[in-house]
Amino acid sequence: MKKRMKMAAAVMAAVMGMMTLGGCGTASEKSETAVQAEGTDAKQTSEDGKSQDLKEINVVLDWYPNAIHTFIYTAIERGYYAEEGLNVHVQFPANTNDAITMTAAGQADAGLYYQPNIISTATNQDVPVKILGTIVQHPLNIVMSMKSSNITCAKDLKGKIIGYPGTVDNEYFVKAMMEHNGLSYDDVTMQDVGFDLNTSLISGNVDAVIGTYINHEYPALQKEGYDVTYFDITKEGCPDYEELVLVTGENQVKNESDKLAKFIRASRKGFQDVLDDPQGCLQILLNNQDKANYPLDSEVEEKSMEILLPLMADNSTDFLTINKESWQNTADWLLKMGIITKAADIDALIADIPQ
Repeated sequence: MKKRMKMAAAVMAAVMGMMTLGGCGTASEKSETAVQAEGTDAKQTSEDGKSQDLKEINVVLDWYPNAIHTFIYTAIERGYYAEEGLNVHVQFPANTNDAITMTAAGQADAGLYYQPNIISTATNQDVPVKILGTIVQHPLNIVMSMKSSNITCAKDLKGKIIGYPGTVDNEYFVKAMMEHNGLSYDDVTMQDVGFDLNTSLISGNVDAVIGTYINHEYPALQKEGYDVTYFDITKEGCPDYEELVLVTGENQVKNESDKLAKFIRASRKGFQDVLDDPQGCLQILLNNQDKANYPLDSEVEEKSMEILLPLMADNSTDFLTINKESWQNTADWLLKMGIITKAADIDALIADIPQ
């Protein structure tokens, strides 16, 4: 199978296509689940007893809801967004790039996306995206395989088919790992499997997968009885980047900065509750899951939460704080690898939102 490096052109094409949709529904709108805790509606009562309209805010997840999103569901359930005058709708992505394409096109207020992809897309294609803050400060991404495949490091990927979710960062992570081990990107075959990472692996359609998370796919397959193994990509030539980031679009920063600031404040309250009571807040997520389409396993999510919290919480900074040095280090690596064609302007990428 001939491989190709898709870069960010596909993302930009999607942005431009969505900007011209007009009255047509987007893919994510078709798959939307407007998730709100029971009893929370589009109005709140002020101190004088009068009902006040809440501002609508649409947030596109990076994937279907799981432990990593507990802070959002907690802030909804406990009224933190409503206290800020917001009515939050959570949308599930229909495509892997929805969070960045929809926010850049102004069809969502905020989204959860990946640091390397954000930098490459914004730098190479001038996609109008801005970063609001970091959610997970270190990589969750792993290369996972069936133990019987005897894949224990990047060298073992030579001649193998690697499934991935179609995002360009994973293409370059594989390229970096192969070159770090004296091999070539041409020594592997990349296969875009979308969201079907686990299925493609256990069915034997691919030999290994990247884009799987140590906090989710790995414990999920273990729970199902599959004998899987993984290796850490940062040990094989990939940077210690920030995994998940909150993004928005340039127009939202210009015209809705107050609303975004309120969303950040309420989200921080939700995350503090998660730190204080992980089990109780996780139960909020489980209570609001879409059982028909995206059922969650409580044991897997509990394990996920244990893995996530040390990677999301840093006593030296507040949740959703932007670490400019980390962004610059990742951008420098992307430039070195040829993923971006010019130096990234990190200052321009950071949203100027008064807190």
